[in-house]
Amino acid sequence: MLVGGGGGRGLCVLRWLGGRLWSRRGSLVFALLWFGSWLVLNGLVFVHRTIMSDYCTDDRSRKILHRLCVEYREGAVAGDMCTDLCVHGLVHYQRCLYYEKGKKVLEALWRDTPIILKSKLENFSSYQPLAVLDYQDAVEELSPLDVVFYATLEVRNSLGLAEDDEQEEEGGEEGGGAVGGGRNNSLTRLWGERLKKRERPYSRAELLSLWSLLQQEEYIFLRVLQDLSTHVTRVLGSCGHFYAVEFLSAGHAWDQNIFSLDGVAAAVSGGVQRRWSSREMVHRIALSFLHMVWHFDHDFTHRLHLCDIKPENFAIRKDLTVVAIDVDMAFFEPKMSDILDQNCTSDEDCNFFDCWSRCDRVRRRCSRHRSNSNLQVICEKIFRSWFSPTLLGAKAGLPLQVELQKAVQECSETRGGEDKEEENEGGRGGEKGRSRDIHQRLLNILTRLLQEGRASNEGGKSWDGGGHSHTALNF
Repeated sequence: MLVGGGGGRGLCVLRWLGGRLWSRRGSLVFALLWFGSWLVLNGLVFVHRTIMSDYCTDDRSRKILHRLCVEYREGAVAGDMCTDLCVHGLVHYQRCLYYEKGKKVLEALWRDTPIILKSKLENFSSYQPLAVLDYQDAVEELSPLDVVFYATLEVRNSLGLAEDDEQEEEGGEEGGGAVGGGRNNSLTRLWGERLKKRERPYSRAELLSLWSLLQQEEYIFLRVLQDLSTHVTRVLGSCGHFYAVEFLSAGHAWDQNIFSLDGVAAAVSGGVQRRWSSREMVHRIALSFLHMVWHFDHDFTHRLHLCDIKPENFAIRKDLTVVAIDVDMAFFEPKMSDILDQNCTSDEDCNFFDCWSRCDRVRRRCSRHRSNSNLQVICEKIFRSWFSPTLLGAKAGLPLQVELQKAVQECSETRGGEDKEEENEGGRGGEKGRSRDIHQRLLNILTRLLQEGRASNEGGKSWDGGGHSHTALNF
């Protein structure tokens, strides 16, 4: 009996201990399951928000524009497009083009003219306010010259231009037009001249709207170059933090001609119009690319670098002028040097999209000077597909076409940048000299091809399809 009773008590103790252990183990399992579910749920929410934040919908786009108009009616924002957008109903939303990392790009009609609406951020409140407006009566005390001062500082900082660059540009103004003689008028001073053309003070809404635009690098770039280059898209107006640019159909890599050639203006000869052939149009577009490259390399105080060269970032006007429509990755030489100046262990570490540099393995530092060029990348990414034997077919064996293919191949292999090591080794001739020679060869070959194309049917200069555009931002 004693033994049996002791065994019963021992069994009860074991059961009790087992229950406690199982309870602890169950609690631990439950906690782990709960924590795992929490991680999965939060991960799904994060992925959903990330995807949805860049998910382009018409409903959301309309709400964004509606919110902008509410802010306009409340007197929080201003701009030369606001009245047409929010009062007269002359701006009609068409469709959402894309959202990318906060950037919103929409298509609309402004007075029946197609436009593109852009903003780096969705909400006006997301932009940093102008700090000077925090002080009482600051708005009334700010004169147009004060606004010019603040705007000039912001523009100069965004473009990476120092004050010395401004003084240097002054010396080139006597040489002629805005892009003539290898010098342009002072970029930031040109901006200032626009801002000074009014006598009354700026309202708080105007100052805050202008400041939100000045925080968008692409807007500054396009706005400053508005009157200096035919190769960038035109800014037509703005409302708050959104600005409008001319609508141009972007190129596509899957299109053998890259650009849609349907709306191109006809050539005029002796009062008679005739439509260019597709190959003739391609040759003219290629010539415009070459003109753009030379223009960006030589017509400004600093070379302008394009670091994201692909068909989707370019368009053509009716007169076949090539236009850069997405310039988020375009930089003048000083800013380009700062971007390339990074630590490295190999040349691959010095590649910033389409702008490459070389790694100094002793210093473990990338060269501040770009080693390839805009021309080299355009030849590699655009010209090679245009002038490949596959697309040319039976014409690929013609002497001029063979010469063009060889020149394009050589161009795509010639970097032609500003690498100082090359200059030290080979003088100023080096890769940069080869690049100039190839540029000239391509110009000559394409010009001869156009002349051959006109031999059987006399052509003429293309009609200038550039129409009237709205006055740019009236700040």
